Amino acid sequence: MGTHTLETGQRPGVAELEELAFELRSKLLHLCGTYEGAVHIGGDLSAADIFTALFHYGLRVDPDDIANPARDRFVLSKGHAAVCMYIAMSMRGFFSYEGIVQTYGQLDSAYGMHPCKVQLPGVECSTGSLGHGLPLAVGMALSARHRKEDHRVVCLLGDGETGEGSVWEAAMAARSNGLGNLVAFIDRNRQLMTSFAEERVVFEPYPDKWRAFGWNVVETDGHDMAQLVATIDALPAADSDRPTVVIAETVKGKGVDFMEHNLAWHAGSLGAADLERALASLESNRRKETV
Repeated sequence: MGTHTLETGQRPGVAELEELAFELRSKLLHLCGTYEGAVHIGGDLSAADIFTALFHYGLRVDPDDIANPARDRFVLSKGHAAVCMYIAMSMRGFFSYEGIVQTYGQLDSAYGMHPCKVQLPGVECSTGSLGHGLPLAVGMALSARHRKEDHRVVCLLGDGETGEGSVWEAAMAARSNGLGNLVAFIDRNRQLMTSFAEERVVFEPYPDKWRAFGWNVVETDGHDMAQLVATIDALPAADSDRPTVVIAETVKGKGVDFMEHNLAWHAGSLGAADLERALASLESNRRKETV
């Protein structure tokens, strides 16, 4: 066990987390409406509830003490969802949302289209090449084991990138080394960049693949905050010997009717009229879900 502690304070309840997820999506849409280039909005929206549950509830982190050895480590393997992570971290208090809006995607900005550890304190590792995040997380979890530290390493992957062989090499290494301190969340939105998943790559039976590699498999609704919280609460102890994968069923473009399940919205930008329409859809869906 490590010798350092990390104060987490009072964690928000499900209702507050749902409000935070709505705020995160709203901020994503506003940025998509102001940034001149394309934002990977579809996969950002599908992962928004997971980011919210992790940064506001699950991860043991302190924005005022980002180098605390006892902190949990978060690795964003689907690096193209960086802006969603940035906004989630800003809402948690790591840095300002205004800074993201003012400089996102610009030359020398700390808020690049993929996360860069060198540019932005609080980011644990630079990612972007799909299939690399889980191998990095395995190395970090193995290092924690050697150092007898008790934090977790949490890695968020897109389901599309799990077609990469490096993911399965990492999965085998994690089980072989008994890395129960490693948790992988899969944003299972079933869409690739230009096609639906099973059209190009056969993933099913998907949970069984992870079981075959010796992982503890949890299946959940990635848009049901109560389920996400319950999943986090039920994670095995970090000193267990079996890594856990949380397969979170999601919808690409979640919350905006004309983006949901729409391959055209893997990435894009919003004009004024489309931004207004997207925000109205987001609010409408929010009301439906609270009835």
